[in-house]
Amino acid sequence: MSESPSTPETDAAAEGRSGFVTFVGRPNVGKSTLTNALVGEKVAITSDKPQTTRRAIRGILNRPGGQLVIVDTPGLHKPRTLLGQRLNDLVEQVLGDVDVIGFCVPATEKVGPGDRRIAESLNGYGRAKKVAIVTKTDAASRDQITERLMEVDSLREDWAAVIPLSALTRDQLDVLSDELLSLMPVGPALYPDDVVTDESTEDRIAEIIREAALEGVRDELPHSIAVTIDDVAEREEGGLTDVYANIVVERDSQKAIIIGHKGSRLRDVGTRARAQIEPLLGTKVFLKLHVRVAKEWQRDPKQLGRLGF
Repeated sequence: MSESPSTPETDAAAEGRSGFVTFVGRPNVGKSTLTNALVGEKVAITSDKPQTTRRAIRGILNRPGGQLVIVDTPGLHKPRTLLGQRLNDLVEQVLGDVDVIGFCVPATEKVGPGDRRIAESLNGYGRAKKVAIVTKTDAASRDQITERLMEVDSLREDWAAVIPLSALTRDQLDVLSDELLSLMPVGPALYPDDVVTDESTEDRIAEIIREAALEGVRDELPHSIAVTIDDVAEREEGGLTDVYANIVVERDSQKAIIIGHKGSRLRDVGTRARAQIEPLLGTKVFLKLHVRVAKEWQRDPKQLGRLGF
């Protein structure tokens, strides 16, 4: 009995696909929330403050047809500091390397000049396929979603797909992941199938603390907050891990805000952070937070280097 000839399609099904996708859009359109929802675990911190994401964080999604590596990046914005410029440079570097770019627009807001500018800037990344994603459909009416889909569809002629979804209710997430995977090159998985992120444990702890520190602070403060880890050490007995961390701000007045009246705010930050660090480490945690000032670190190349930017 003769074997049926192999075709590119059957080869792809046998081998699987793998590759890199990143989501772009204005700050706060739900890119990190979407990354976490696809991965099925929190790998990127989220906040209602713009520019929460500061690094290229990779989340890994395994599907029957292959593996997606999702690179969560900062939102594109007009930089006002050296940090802002470096974040934009990071996004541009990632965009030049990925296989697919997902352009995100929230269903709840009309497409504006910022969206148009970002959609047009995708011309500079010719090798990547482009997918348009209308996010936050759970918070929008059917008419809003229809209007947004039409607006987004008209921004470019080369969308491989236009997909409405909600990361919160997980509506249409499978549709997105299947579509993204179909656009990836044929190839083996890039990470072992039990890995959800390539972030180190220390980096994830630092981000959890920063997320807790961002909650409830005034608008000018979020950009000024950075977190460094001095030590993470498990005690020999008692199932306890000691975590020593610094919350870095730019001015003494900001230090006072983070600490709060008689240390009340800093205690709240510690409580919120510990609740997420303990499941990550699988032990009880003693968390010691120290707030220090590094004057104008967002504008100082040396300070940025020390803080990992």
